[in-house]
Amino acid sequence: MTFPAGFWFGTGASATANEGTAPGTDLALWEHEGRFAPTGSGAGFGVSYADDLAQLAGHNLPHLRLTLEWARLETSPGRHDAEAIEHLRLVLRAAQDAGVSVWGCLHDGTLPGWFSHDERGFVDARSRGYFWARHVEFIGETFGDLVHGWVPIYEPSRWAYRGWIDGSRPPGQQDDAEAFAAALEAIHLASVEAALRLRQDGQPVASAQWLVPLFPARPDPDSPPSIDAQAMTSVVDEALWGCWRRMLAEETLVVPGRPPVAVPGARDAFDVLGLTYRHAAAVRGDGVLLPYPQTLATGPDGQVPWAEGLGLALHHAAESLPDHPLLVAGFGIQTTHEDQRAQHLRDGLAIAEEAVDGGIDLRGFWWNTPFDPQPGSAAGPGLFRNDRATSAAAELLANVASGGNVPS
Repeated sequence: MTFPAGFWFGTGASATANEGTAPGTDLALWEHEGRFAPTGSGAGFGVSYADDLAQLAGHNLPHLRLTLEWARLETSPGRHDAEAIEHLRLVLRAAQDAGVSVWGCLHDGTLPGWFSHDERGFVDARSRGYFWARHVEFIGETFGDLVHGWVPIYEPSRWAYRGWIDGSRPPGQQDDAEAFAAALEAIHLASVEAALRLRQDGQPVASAQWLVPLFPARPDPDSPPSIDAQAMTSVVDEALWGCWRRMLAEETLVVPGRPPVAVPGARDAFDVLGLTYRHAAAVRGDGVLLPYPQTLATGPDGQVPWAEGLGLALHHAAESLPDHPLLVAGFGIQTTHEDQRAQHLRDGLAIAEEAVDGGIDLRGFWWNTPFDPQPGSAAGPGLFRNDRATSAAAELLANVASGGNVPS
């Protein structure tokens, strides 16, 4: 079996991965303070975009999730950078010329410091209702003629988790359940608000929801999980997936620990339900997430490269929201071994192919990311090295995207 005609093969990346951390972002301060490794110019996409887009098109990868970095476009409240706007329009025109359909992403990890710090970010209803709404309107009016579709916010629950639970991204708080719940609620509302505005102009809008298959942690392989671990698994699943699913199904957002919020229009906000799969997790009784399967070795990112979890994620999404088409909006691996990258991709494609064959309305499969973001990276996630050398995984994906079978 091969994938159906018109299946959306593609890639996606954050602006930080493509071009390095933008000045003025909340992450830029972390870099300055030494709390985050310098990103430089990232993958160099900001300079080599025309050749990069042609390379993607030449490998039969005509869909690209491209982050339109807010901090580069609006350097201070109400002040837009004309040069940055024109540069981005040149990039988007080059994509059209290359035959690459861009899905414009408004937020993927970083935010302008003036918004997240000075104006308290998404959690401040006034700021979200004014600054974020104004930005969404500006993006739609300025770039809507050059994009194929939209992804308003990439992995909203992961953004909240990294900022307020594991502390790996700004604001860097750890185990702050109350603040995490407030941030999670706010980012989900911001995503729906943006989707409803952007789809008014006729382009499709896709979500990109982080879906993590969860399992109660075991103290050792031969022991059953504790009752606390089983109970906590349900709590974490409700936070990372269940509340978002209910919002789309019932138009009510109920984040654990927060009162219900009515979300009119949520059911129809997204034309395609995109999900991202990075890894599964084992949940301890105290809520700490451990790598899963617990018996397998972790990769450079500290997680187990376990492609089978993608199948669980797809079936879970299809069963939870049966009336919505699905999209694998992000799938990838960090590894120092090219053969492992190709095998992980092969396994993921086979799972996606099986899902389509089984009747799941799956529209596309996007690898995260196209180009290694750092020169000489030994464990980059890209299909292509930073010097644009082609990996075995890139050749595999190109072959399948052109109608070839997924190798057994």
